[in-house]
Amino acid sequence: MKTENPFSLNSDRWLIWEMLVTRDIKAFVNADWDMVADDFVAEGFMGTDACKQGNPDAWKLSYPDLNAYREEWLTQAKSYKSTDWQEDPEHALFRVTTLRDIEIRGDSALVHKKFFGNLRPSNESDTSTEWQTLYRCRKVAGSWKIAGFTGYMPHWPGPIASSGRAIQVPAGAHQHVTAGPYSPVLEINARSLVVISGQAAINLDGQIIGATIEEQTALTMDNCQNQLNQAGCTLDDVFKVNVFLTDLDDWPRFNEVYKSYFKNPLPVRTAIGSGLLMTLQVEIEMWAAKS
Repeated sequence: MKTENPFSLNSDRWLIWEMLVTRDIKAFVNADWDMVADDFVAEGFMGTDACKQGNPDAWKLSYPDLNAYREEWLTQAKSYKSTDWQEDPEHALFRVTTLRDIEIRGDSALVHKKFFGNLRPSNESDTSTEWQTLYRCRKVAGSWKIAGFTGYMPHWPGPIASSGRAIQVPAGAHQHVTAGPYSPVLEINARSLVVISGQAAINLDGQIIGATIEEQTALTMDNCQNQLNQAGCTLDDVFKVNVFLTDLDDWPRFNEVYKSYFKNPLPVRTAIGSGLLMTLQVEIEMWAAKS
């Protein structure tokens, strides 16, 4: 399952998104540098590792040239390829990747690529991807290329916040044995609340994407995640979800996609059968606790 490119076909932003999301992910899961080798400007290339720290004094010049970055990229890619994952490894990277903010000035671009959520190895604990990369891109002979970047930056100043600490299931809470992927009750200790309007499988051009409940659920969840990101939250901060389905018989198929986006403690949830606009099959709204 591939995340939809949110930009107009063949526009500059569409081309940058394809380079930094689609092509990069496909190359990484195959550990094939040749697939992306032409996407870089070697002259003057420099990569900075922010070390997941908000203080620039802690940042390091880990990749002084393109060869240094290539070696590290291949090491990480080969490790990823050899790992046994609980889901399709390509889908997993698309699921945790968000790229919406691209500033273009002439032949230069500043691109914000964010990672939210967990990668789930089969025999190991989950790996958190709570960071972002700031790419500096240039248009060379009509093609967009990567001229440098700062990676492993936190989503906001200061150390990366530990997700889920503002949300916990009270001791003794329980629910019936047929309960789905949700908690019966949660205690919330938050600095502020973030609430998003109902999201659906609609892209930035206003088009409904997906003919099946699985496809629409995935894009709806991605849209929820993108909205939360703008407020400095992730799906791990969500404590309340309201789900509206046109056909409650789709409930089991909806749940299979929905549960792949969350880890414990699962949000409390309400589900309602409801008529929705046009050909929409699902709408989701969320409440999150910002610690």
